[in-house]
Amino acid sequence: MTFQPPDPFTPHPRKNPLTTPWEPIYADIRDDRWLLAVEVREPHTNSRGGPHGGLIAALADNAMGLSCGVMLARLKIPSNGLITVSLGLDYLAAAKLGQWLVFDTDFIKPGKSLCYAEATVSANGKPVARARATFKVS
Repeated sequence: MTFQPPDPFTPHPRKNPLTTPWEPIYADIRDDRWLLAVEVREPHTNSRGGPHGGLIAALADNAMGLSCGVMLARLKIPSNGLITVSLGLDYLAAAKLGQWLVFDTDFIKPGKSLCYAEATVSANGKPVARARATFKVS
């Protein structure tokens, strides 16, 4: 089955074992952040048929961490990677099968030892979650 992502998303180039079962995942890599997108399919759902909160949390964490990495590089702050030290989410509304979830990091405060980020998760353009995270710069 082929899923057509919204423009300008392309296949997510950073694969990992956790997200492999959720593929296809798409990315829009910008100068100041990464956006991720996935079409809600049955493997993403909970017992009520909506996207599982764990999926939303993991992809929000991924988008925010990648976005922090972009900003650290842009500011020439040395980093060998980021480790999530705190992650919080507020679930605002329910998404449905067939909707596109977009994870957009809309706030980043980079530093030499910690990086802070916030993201909005939307389903077909309507907010369904807000996320915030703190990352240790390694």
